[in-house]
Amino acid sequence: MPISAIREFLRLESASGILLLIAAVLAMIVENSAAKPLYDALLGTPVQISVGEFEIAKPLLLWVNDGLMAIFFFLVGLELKREIVQGELSNPARVALPVIAAIGGMAIPAAIYTFINWGDEIALQGWAIPAATDIAFALGVLSLLGSRVPNALKLFLLTLAIVDDMGAIVIIAIFYTSNLSLTSLIFAVAAIVALFILNRRGVLDIAPYLVVGLVLWAAVLKSGVHATLAGVVLAFFIPIKNASDAESSPLEKLEHDLHPTVAYGILPLFAFANTGVSLQGVSLSSLLEPVPLGIAAGLFFGNQIGVFSFSWMAVKLGIARLPEGVNWVQIYGVALLCGIGFTMSLFISSLAFEQGGGNFAVDDRLGILCGSILSAVAGYALLRFISRNGAAASNGG
Repeated sequence: MPISAIREFLRLESASGILLLIAAVLAMIVENSAAKPLYDALLGTPVQISVGEFEIAKPLLLWVNDGLMAIFFFLVGLELKREIVQGELSNPARVALPVIAAIGGMAIPAAIYTFINWGDEIALQGWAIPAATDIAFALGVLSLLGSRVPNALKLFLLTLAIVDDMGAIVIIAIFYTSNLSLTSLIFAVAAIVALFILNRRGVLDIAPYLVVGLVLWAAVLKSGVHATLAGVVLAFFIPIKNASDAESSPLEKLEHDLHPTVAYGILPLFAFANTGVSLQGVSLSSLLEPVPLGIAAGLFFGNQIGVFSFSWMAVKLGIARLPEGVNWVQIYGVALLCGIGFTMSLFISSLAFEQGGGNFAVDDRLGILCGSILSAVAGYALLRFISRNGAAASNGG
């Protein structure tokens, strides 16, 4: 990936992180004010689309989570394909450390949550919630340090977060899919075959892919598989190379056009729709309930333990090496930032507890917010402290 493209990506993700924070705070304010009935009524507004006998009827909240977030996952899929074909994920030597770190950052948080909630079958459905890193928020916090952290550290976090996204996609596909409709799956497979034919025939016009992709999304939505996965599948069929003009790659053009819309529009809207937590009756004991405690502990402790320990073992065993100019304290700082779950954690929690019952819809968001805030503050404080000391040592020397 060219340096200019990396800088543009980081700039967009950083700004998106700030907007996400504003949207989350605004949702909390509205939910705990006299405007709460309006907020709830807005998210519950029924929206219906029908063509003949085919009908999709959902409240506005689910259109955001199933529809707009499919565009977010489409963008994630585009980024993954580009990274696999010609970016950081195409170089085994560079990708080994962040891949292993990402595995630790998913496994240990999930294990901590499972341990705390063992014995409660409904609560255990949320085991994957703390196993997700919010790339926008994490990079947003890291960007606040500017040039005080090396670009290699930013690339390490970026690659780790992308691999983490891949893991989240696999988890959603395998563990959060139920009540499959064979007829809808047949239509989905037919759409995938059509996308394959378009790609193999070298079609570079994006329009046919998007039309078939819309059919794929509707079929997947009706199939019982989560609709957002249609966005990832569609992305992997978008052509990445144009033999006649390398500068006009359909995938890169589409990624460039979509990124601002997703970063500045879709993700903040998702955050606003999903982070409205009522603080009425909330106390320290509320956070100590198994679900929010498992999520918060998984995000804050699980990620720093998992990412750092797996990275350390990979380097000591000779499987990977530290990025040039990066030390172990900086890796630990990034491990702390990986505990910022937010967007992906909120999304997985909506899948885990949408049919759960109880008060988990509030509990999980409380745990996500607490764990993410702790991770952000601790990671930023550590990285700022060591960058300041490093600068002071350089000036003194």
